[in-house]
Amino acid sequence: MSRQNYLFTSESVSEGHPDKVCDRISDAVLDAFLSEEENARVACETFATTNCVVVGGEVGLSDKSRLAEFMGGIDGIVRDCVRDIGYEQDEFHWNTLQLHNMLHPQSAHIAQGVDRDGAGDQGIMFGFAVDETPELMPAPILYSHAILKRLADVRKSGKEKTLGPDAKSQLTLRYENGEPVEVMQLVLSTQHTDAAQTSDDIRAIVEPYIRDVIPNQWLTDKTEWWVNPTGTFVIGGPDGDAGLTGRKIIVDTYGGAAPHGGGAFSGKDPTKVDRSAAYAARYLAKNIVAAGLAHKCTLQLSYAIGVARPLSIYVDMHGTGQVPEEAVENAIRQVMDLTPRGIREHLQLTRPIYARTAAYGHFGRAPEADGGFSWERTDLVDALKNNV
Repeated sequence: MSRQNYLFTSESVSEGHPDKVCDRISDAVLDAFLSEEENARVACETFATTNCVVVGGEVGLSDKSRLAEFMGGIDGIVRDCVRDIGYEQDEFHWNTLQLHNMLHPQSAHIAQGVDRDGAGDQGIMFGFAVDETPELMPAPILYSHAILKRLADVRKSGKEKTLGPDAKSQLTLRYENGEPVEVMQLVLSTQHTDAAQTSDDIRAIVEPYIRDVIPNQWLTDKTEWWVNPTGTFVIGGPDGDAGLTGRKIIVDTYGGAAPHGGGAFSGKDPTKVDRSAAYAARYLAKNIVAAGLAHKCTLQLSYAIGVARPLSIYVDMHGTGQVPEEAVENAIRQVMDLTPRGIREHLQLTRPIYARTAAYGHFGRAPEADGGFSWERTDLVDALKNNV
């Protein structure tokens, strides 16, 4: 039997964290290409440092003659992202940063496998769901995201002008009988203006918003608060630390509560199974739990480059299953086409819906009317029940 009483910790980072700035730019480039053509190919990587952004990787349109012209819009995409995040620092400003655009056409050797509907690369992808929150997400990562999203909202609305874009959160929750019951440690480090001088100043600003998003009964007299524990945090973002696309894969997924296959998401079009199959795995795991087939579910998929069908499907219900895992694995094969094309079509992934995923988690978000976060739907519940 798995442990029922323990502490577990997860962290999140804000949209102004250097790595998240890069994720946002890479996904905004992807959205721009998908707005131009739903079958566009994008594998965009971004690097950011003091007053400098470098964008590189592979892109492709079916009409190659339009590619060079389309590249001219990258400068505006980058600056719009940085401006929306809120960077107008002396050493990292949306209007004065230097941009180096090193994007180039997709390799024909990669394209040949993908064009035959195969996977864009080999790899393993994991999905996870657990019924400890309504979103069927692990509580530590869900609420770590919620804290930073709330602070970003009040910063960008102008309500809290002292706060800066760069921030990190971390929650340690105590579990009792397998359920989260108490926050033991709460860590928040947030960039701020010179108007705030001490950690106590920052705590006075942020504590009401944190209490807005954390269940009241979880914050007790035993909860230890660590707000800007090193003191001053005025210089932030890529001026304070370099950023790179894809370095926050655990923040992006389940906060360490489940395995990760290793591939990052941002900047990759949905022919890349690193992204699309990870979304499909979350979608299936969530529907398995939502169907009441298990309280907790981990699902693994594996692929080979140029091969359409998944090489394996593995389900682990952690001893909480109501039916055998093998029955669920067989049901999955019946209810969803897990080829790269099948995933793209089922989840409608060829839309420009990705920049919004770049911060505050790819999972545990509400499905949106335009197809955003389609992998969070629970519309396979009946089909799974009928096939196990």
